[in-house]
Amino acid sequence: MTKFLIAVKNILIRLLEISVIVLVAVLVIDVLWGVTSRELGTLVAYLTKKGYRPWPFLPTGQTEWTEEIAQYLLVWVSLLGASVAFGAKSHLGVDYFVGKLHPQAQKLTAVIVNILVAAFAVAVMIYGGYILVSKTLAAGQITPALQIKMGYVYLAVPICGVFVVIFCIEAVAEILSGKESPPEPEPVEREVFE
Repeated sequence: MTKFLIAVKNILIRLLEISVIVLVAVLVIDVLWGVTSRELGTLVAYLTKKGYRPWPFLPTGQTEWTEEIAQYLLVWVSLLGASVAFGAKSHLGVDYFVGKLHPQAQKLTAVIVNILVAAFAVAVMIYGGYILVSKTLAAGQITPALQIKMGYVYLAVPICGVFVVIFCIEAVAEILSGKESPPEPEPVEREVFE
């Protein structure tokens, strides 16, 4: 069962990584187009003021939807990226005091922490996110430039919560089965002075 959970976790992490990479690429392209359209718009305005007629397909200012897309993509990239980091155990953690405990106490602490994180994810991210998404969709709130329902933007919260819960379940199963590999300390590089 643990091998199955680890395999599922690895697949989910890989899918999340690919999703985050695609979203970041779209974010970069969007921001580049926003900056380019703003600068081209300034040039077009200057040329028009001087009496020239620039090509009609050139933008006359920053494209209005670029800033909005950048904001919403940043929300999705941040939350999905946090899920990736949590699943890969690359997130921030203060383990100084836990490292001083007996190995059995370390395992117990890790199980308790994962249960608490899962409880938080269920209560706040999944349930709270569901309430946020459903109320926003019911209210009919739409974004100004893109004209999409704002609830779809907030959908990132419960989706991230589901991934966190899955990764917590896998981590607890891994710890209890004894298959968890302890984190290896990073090698310390020392400078040699000559």
